[in-house]
Amino acid sequence: MTVDYKTRAAALYTGDFRPMFIGGHWVPARSGAVIEAHNPATGALLATVPRGDAADIDIAAGAARRAFEGPWSRFTPFERQALLLRIADLFEKNWEDLCLSDTLDMGMPISRTLANSRRVIGMLRFYAGMATAIHGATIPNSFPGEILSQTVKEPVGVVGAIIPWNAPIAGSVWKIGPALATGCTVILKPSEEASLTVLKIAQLMAEAGLPDGVLNIVTGLGAEAGAALAEHPGVDKIVFTGSTATGQAIARAATGNLKRVSLELGGKSPLIVCEDADIEKAVPVAAMAVFANSGQICIAGSRLFVARKIHDAFVERVADFAKALRVGDGTAAETELGPIISARQAERVGRFMEAGQAEGATLLAGGDRLSPSGLEGGHFFAPTVFGGVTDEMRIAREEIFGPVISALPFDTLEEVVGRANATPYGLAAGIFTTHLGTAHKLSRRIKAGSVWVNMYHAIDPAVPFGGVKMSGYGREGGAEHLEEYLDTKAIWIQTE
Repeated sequence: MTVDYKTRAAALYTGDFRPMFIGGHWVPARSGAVIEAHNPATGALLATVPRGDAADIDIAAGAARRAFEGPWSRFTPFERQALLLRIADLFEKNWEDLCLSDTLDMGMPISRTLANSRRVIGMLRFYAGMATAIHGATIPNSFPGEILSQTVKEPVGVVGAIIPWNAPIAGSVWKIGPALATGCTVILKPSEEASLTVLKIAQLMAEAGLPDGVLNIVTGLGAEAGAALAEHPGVDKIVFTGSTATGQAIARAATGNLKRVSLELGGKSPLIVCEDADIEKAVPVAAMAVFANSGQICIAGSRLFVARKIHDAFVERVADFAKALRVGDGTAAETELGPIISARQAERVGRFMEAGQAEGATLLAGGDRLSPSGLEGGHFFAPTVFGGVTDEMRIAREEIFGPVISALPFDTLEEVVGRANATPYGLAAGIFTTHLGTAHKLSRRIKAGSVWVNMYHAIDPAVPFGGVKMSGYGREGGAEHLEEYLDTKAIWIQTE
């Protein structure tokens, strides 16, 4: 049976006020100011949310500290595990509404948001399992006599989390899940472009029995609420996903009390298609490595390096694939690409497309704004493919965060390694080859936090994810992720 998501969407948000969540209570901003949330596909007003600022962050920090030192500190690992499993069950029960909220608020097609259930709900259950696996070690030492040395793992404290607008459900869980597993408390500042789903998440977590103050959601602008969170002396750690420029500002702001910082930042990821690649498999993957979520993904494989012998034919097929994609309202089942998040971001993407043509790249597909019937108030771009690109062009160097592929030919593996690594970023990379030796050689030499071979976009709760160079530091996923939220204490005991 086909679900009518358009009808369900009409009832989900009706332009009303949605308060933020601090200390277990739903509250407005102290200033009374609000931010309007608009559907990027239609321009329609969905709701208003508080425009929180430093005063609200300060209240949230107090609530988080009281919870950390109070009731939450008495939860055993097994109790934290049980809580996370209840949260996962509630996510599963309410999954369609969470996904529809994301589709309305930031535009990702409902078919794609629904498909993330294994990843997101799997994250919650993975962190639930890890909650009871946190342990220290007994370590032999070189002192004479009976002296015991051991380590224990302790939660770092109050965590400030700042997430972008391109994946609110997954972004929230990636920050909240490990914090709850380790016994930390959280103040989460969602993007002002997409706050509504995060407030629904807080509602579900409260329903699951999360104690007051363990999770606090402060909506607001990055320059106000986000900056205040990064520099607040009552916050012990900051975790941030977003642009490199903002990550640098957060790192500077965190120096006041030397709080721990984890950063997952931008990228300009290479996707390398070797001469022996399986073309039938590589074409759709190379296209959707960028076009997924309309290019609004940090790991987008936007630099498409193709072996010169197959370059023209391969890129032509990618362009044909792009032309066939259906662009429109994300609540429609047939939609494959939704809108750009905002008018400001759409203008930015448009400037890159103009720059590509001005610098001499050849436009093979797309390149223009779209106004689908009935969606004239939205922000849409045709999926775009540029050929004739050189490494020096802006579209080959800068993160666009839009549906734009820059195709570049290469001649040798040695050459393509050097060109792929000639970027300040190092978040992800892709390789297509049927030769095991080539796969091994390239994957080891590419400087990136994740390398996918004959695939792209695979993310699993048990596998660490993160970047190198200007793409940040720290890892999300895997056992390494929990270590980001823990301090190691050494304990010495003379037993005689």
